[in-house]
Amino acid sequence: MESTILRFVIASGLAASLNIASAQPQSAAGFQVASTTFSDGGSLPLSMVYNQCTNFPGGADMSPQLSWTNAPRGTHSFIVVLYDVTASFTHWGMYNVAPTTSMLPENAGTAGSSYGTQISNDFGDLSYDGPCPPPLTPASHRYVVTIYALDIMLPTLPMIGDFPPGAEALYHALIVVGAGGHILDIARISGFYPAQG
Repeated sequence: MESTILRFVIASGLAASLNIASAQPQSAAGFQVASTTFSDGGSLPLSMVYNQCTNFPGGADMSPQLSWTNAPRGTHSFIVVLYDVTASFTHWGMYNVAPTTSMLPENAGTAGSSYGTQISNDFGDLSYDGPCPPPLTPASHRYVVTIYALDIMLPTLPMIGDFPPGAEALYHALIVVGAGGHILDIARISGFYPAQG
């Protein structure tokens, strides 16, 4: 119950920070993200599915290829998040991606990735872990990849005891930087798994 309340508070704060960010000037052509792994609004491939998913065996657990264009002038870092909005579950978070980066290759979310600092996802891993929805209604879950363009680098997120920083720490940081006007723009792409019936 406490975890559900905490997620609601974090989500509400993050939504408020995104509203603040949307009031910021955006690039003329618009900050956009695309993927060669899946199309926006389409089905996610088995290559992205969690490799230990008993409900959907055969997954390769590889993060998708992502590329973005028209990043705002003054961007100093990017944050990448892959979130299951159906289950409120964070599959991947990477921050302090270099401002010169405009593409992450497929499988950039492996442990120890050189593309950015990864947070502990909701599986408890410091890497990407793919979809593995339960066989319940709704059968198909929606997964959203969000790229945040920031005009700052984030400080290293703090550990809590022996635990590496997780999604809540990253979302808290986004609330703080959003309230400070440091989110310059946001780009999103989403897909479904399994395919919508």
